[in-house]
Formats: sequence, structure tokens, C-alpha cells
Amino acid sequence: MKDFKKYYIIPTDPEDVYKALTIEITARLWTGDEVQIDAREGGEFSLWDGAIQGNFITLEPYTKIVQEWYFGEQEERSIVTFKFHEHKKGTSLEIQQTNIPDEAFEDIVEGWEDTYIASLIEFYEEE
Repeated sequence: MKDFKKYYIIPTDPEDVYKALTIEITARLWTGDEVQIDAREGGEFSLWDGAIQGNFITLEPYTKIVQEWYFGEQEERSIVTFKFHEHKKGTSLEIQQTNIPDEAFEDIVEGWEDTYIASLIEFYEEE
């Protein structure tokens, strides 16, 4: 199992980034795909037509989201933590993901960089 941690600058305020991750219609707009979000502790979510699935563990408006991401029959939970920090250029989004299966690590990191974060940045740059 591997862990991943990185900071990204999203060109909008923390409130907007938080809403993009917790409001279904907003998530559909920035992903451009089918999304289901039940934004409450214990509520499930699905992004990119089921490519990413899990549940919400913690929701602290505009400051922190903790999610469990599902990886098949894996015993150890993969936990994703988003922390939102104000930044002069918008939001410094801290992402930490734990317990990534070794065989999925490169694909997960590539997904964070090329799809997840790239889509968020592009969405807010267009405004």
C-alpha cells in the first residue's frame, strides 16, 4: 500500500471548491460526466460514471472533507482527505490519500493530476 499527498492551487475561493466536491449539479459541470453525491456523513458518492466511488466520512464546510474510496475487496480503507486553505490565487487544496493499492498507485496519481485536478482548475479558469 502507498500514500499520496500534494497541494494544488485552484483559482477560486475555498467555498466554491468545497461546493464543487459536495453539490451534485456543480460536480456534473466540472467533471462533464454522470455524478451522484449524497453529501452527508455516511453518504455515498460516484464520479465519472462510477470510475470513482466511496462515502463521506467527515464534512467540515469550506475547510475539510474526508472520504473513503472503494477498491474492490481491499481490507484496508483508502482514505482521501481534502483540506481547503485560502491562497492569494484562490485555494490551496491539500489532498492526501492513504492505502492506495500498489498496482493502482501510478494510475491514481495520474488520475489526480490529469483528470480530477485538471478538470477543477479548467472549470474555474473559464469563469
